[in-house]
Amino acid sequence: MSQTATDKPHQDLKTLPPNGYVDGVYSIINPQLGTTRAGKPFLKCLLRDASGEVAARQWTVDENAFPDIQAAGFVWIAGHTQVYNEQVQIILEQIKPVEVSDEEIAKLLPTTSQNIDEMFNEVTALLESVQHPAMQNLAQTYLNDEEMMNRFKRAPAAMSLHHAWIGGLLEHTLQLMKLADRMLPLYPQLNRDIVMMGLFLHDLGKVYELSWEKGFDYTEDGNLVGHIVRGTIVLQIKAAMAAKQGEKLPGPALRVLQHIILSHHGVPEFGAAKVPATPEAIFISQLDNLEAKTTMALTHARKDEAGTVESAAHFTDKIWALDTRLYRPDPLLAEEL
Repeated sequence: MSQTATDKPHQDLKTLPPNGYVDGVYSIINPQLGTTRAGKPFLKCLLRDASGEVAARQWTVDENAFPDIQAAGFVWIAGHTQVYNEQVQIILEQIKPVEVSDEEIAKLLPTTSQNIDEMFNEVTALLESVQHPAMQNLAQTYLNDEEMMNRFKRAPAAMSLHHAWIGGLLEHTLQLMKLADRMLPLYPQLNRDIVMMGLFLHDLGKVYELSWEKGFDYTEDGNLVGHIVRGTIVLQIKAAMAAKQGEKLPGPALRVLQHIILSHHGVPEFGAAKVPATPEAIFISQLDNLEAKTTMALTHARKDEAGTVESAAHFTDKIWALDTRLYRPDPLLAEEL
């Protein structure tokens, strides 16, 4: 049974001191039950708010209460902080599911530092720069879907890997489209309309795959269908709608756009339904990987625009998605060891 959040001043995870006390409401990420060496269950999870995230452990856990914790998007916790592997973590003494208001969500979920409306206007302008009338018609059909575009503005790009914040999908998509806009003159044989539209569409199914109203989570559609397949299905529907309203997109162009969505993860083990098999699909897949991993690395190692770091440790913990520990300091600013 959930309780409501308290009005107590919020403690930002980013500024929690070591060896201190923490008491407040946070978003809970990936709660799991582990087993100690003595064979006893313990709770492990990440706690997140708008300032960042911290690992948390509860060494004495009520297994009967775990399903409620696992289903919760937000929890009230009380515990103390300690330093482990040069990182602050929270040792939980109490944890309970809570309900939060829309206003509180802004404090409890990370949010893009960019202006969402300005980013969306930039995406719209880049889509309006496509030249083929049928491609213009298709782009406008998507832009006219107010409900989808409202979700596009707020959706995260991922649960925890890259751009895992409110507005992250829009930010990621815009960054890709801006990169492509600058790079395409170097590759004049690539079809610019296909690339720009493909980048806009490649992750758009995430507006149905992910939810963020109660913390970041996968929807039923996300668990059962996924953004790659959903995005391809929606494209088929939108192309049919566009054909009734204006110039029909040629069949080969529609198939190539579908192929871009299906193949942008690159290889089957990373979720691709097809390996990229057109120059535009290869370009998009590689650019997507570049932008996502670069943002992931900067998020973990260089968390502000000045390139400074929040931890005294020169290396992060292992980032499994990058298969390495990251060296944090800017090498031109780092002191000699």
